[in-house]
Order: sequence, then structure tokens, then C-alpha cells
Amino acid sequence: MKIVISGYYGFDNIGDEAIVFSIIQSLRMIEKNLDIVVLSNNPEKTKSLYNVGAVNRWRLKEVKEAIKSSDGLISGGGSLFQDSTGWKSIPYYGGIIKIAQWLKKPVFIYAQGIGPLKSSLSRAIVRHVMNHSNKITIRDEDSKRLLETVGVKRELEIVPDPVIGIEADYHSQWFKEQSFSKPVITVSVRNWKDHVEFKKIIASELDKFLDRFDAHVVFVPMHGKHDDHASEDIISMMKHSAVVSPFDASIEEKIAIIGQSDLLVGMRLHSLIFAAVKDTPFLAISYDPKIDSFADLCNQRVAGSVEDDDLEGFSEKILEEMSNLDYRLQLMKEPVNKMRGVALETAKKAIDTFRQQ
Repeated sequence: MKIVISGYYGFDNIGDEAIVFSIIQSLRMIEKNLDIVVLSNNPEKTKSLYNVGAVNRWRLKEVKEAIKSSDGLISGGGSLFQDSTGWKSIPYYGGIIKIAQWLKKPVFIYAQGIGPLKSSLSRAIVRHVMNHSNKITIRDEDSKRLLETVGVKRELEIVPDPVIGIEADYHSQWFKEQSFSKPVITVSVRNWKDHVEFKKIIASELDKFLDRFDAHVVFVPMHGKHDDHASEDIISMMKHSAVVSPFDASIEEKIAIIGQSDLLVGMRLHSLIFAAVKDTPFLAISYDPKIDSFADLCNQRVAGSVEDDDLEGFSEKILEEMSNLDYRLQLMKEPVNKMRGVALETAKKAIDTFRQQ
């Protein structure tokens, strides 16, 4: 069986790379000898990282040929169908699905987060391609409600983010070499729109925490140099010292660094998922409803929102978390273990969908 996977892959965003890594891993746990082709911005790197076939996602002739010779298309995971970061994403990913549908290939929507859908064109494209897809799995109730609102009539099944099912027994040589002697707080941040003030608040709150608690602060960039720069911005505003882990570390090493820390303060969704997978309690910083949704699923707290400008005082929340780590971990374990079991089922549903066709 040959499967083509379409998503935001080959852009060095560790969250999205973790998604395709976990999808491939899950598919191969169900069926070892799959022929998998990923549509990638960097095909050679994708081939090397995941031992798959890959074609340039921008060369539509090659994309069409890959889909034509396949048994079906997986679209996802991640937040592909949204127009908050620009208008091009939805026409692109909708167009890839439409190619498969024109070629009469089954389409499986894999654990996607949907929205926002601000324009009428976005809503029309999503309604059309979803209503002609074979199976739709989405990762939260908000996505389900939005699809129903725009007129999607197909059955909508809520499943966990695929990364929650990742097999993650990894170690970090970099972390070992630091010889940290105190508790470690990992921090994941990103730039967000034109908001700058939140970085000053995070720097100030981390300093207030370190005034009262002796710990190491380690920033973990999840999107290469972008998050590396955001991390360095915050460190430059702090009076206490902090370090940034290598921005180009592998998925496995970033999972290990977060897993070896005592607490994660995280803004990136997949930093929170890495923490959940490795039994590390977390405190979320929200910029999007998907952050609040995942924190709620894991029974973990949200420190505040970048959009709502209410991050003042979250140093107290870090102190509370550090004094109740065992309790916070126990709250997280049961829902996360349940999600991990279900995540593998999504891969099985995809393979079954293609077999039925």
C-alpha cells in the first residue's frame, strides 16, 4: 500500500515535524511495509529523517503523479485549514485534497485542528473538500463545531493529536553535558503577531520566580531560529541567567530535554504535548484556543493569554506548580494514557479507509 501525506512539512517547525514523525511511526506500527510519500518543502531532508519517499510540495506535477500512483491521501495533522496566518494555506491544502478527489483517491483527514475561518472563500473551500472526503478526524470540539457551522455534513470524529502517541524513550547528550545541579524549568516561547510586551512580562515573571526559587531556566526553541530569537529576546530582558538549548536539535532530543526537566512553561502546543508524553507537568501560556483546549484535556493550568494581556503574576503559579509537582503529574497521567491509546487507532482508521477503497 502506498500513502501520500500532505501537511506543513519540511519547514523546520519541530511541532509539525513531530506530527509527521508520529503519523509515520503509528502507520508503520499497524503495517510495517507501507510505501509512504511526504509532500515536503525540503524533500531530501524529509527522506533522510523519516526513511520515506518525498516530493517537492510546490511542484504540482510531481504531487499529482505521487497521488495518482497511491492508494490514498492523508491530509494532516496540524492546523492546516486556518486563515489567521495568511490566505494561502486553505487554497493550497484544499487544492491538494481536490487533486486526490479528481483522481478518485480516498482522502483521510488526520487529527486536524480547524480554524479560524475568517473569509467566505475559506469557509466555502473547507465545506467543499471536507464534504467530499472519505473520513474526517479532528482534534477538538471547537473544530467540530466550526465544521458543522460552515456546513460540513460528514461524520466528524474527535481524536487526539498524533504526537501524543509517539514512542519517546529518548535521551539528550546536550542536557547531560550541562550538569544541571538544581531543578530545571524548560520554557517554550514564540513570536506572536506584533505583540512585544508579553516578552517583557515573561522575563519579569521568570526573574520574580528565580528570586524566590533556586532553579535553572532552559529555553527550548520549537521552530528553529524563529523561536531561538524569541528566546534570546526574553533572556536579554532578564536579570537572572538562563540558557537556550540548540535550536537545531532533533525531535527526539527536544522531547528528551523537556522530559528531563521538572516543569515546562510552554507557549507552543507541541512543547506541551512533549511534556505530556514524558510525564512532565506543564504550565501553558495561551495565544490560541488550541493551547487552552490541550491544557484542559491534561488537567494542567494556563498561566495567562498573550492575546488577553493577562500574564502579570504568573510567577506565583510557577511556584505553586513546583510545590505540587507530584499532584499535577497524577492529574495528567490518566487522561494522557487514555489519549495515547486512542492515537494509534487513528492510524488504523486511515489504513482501513484506504483498504476499503
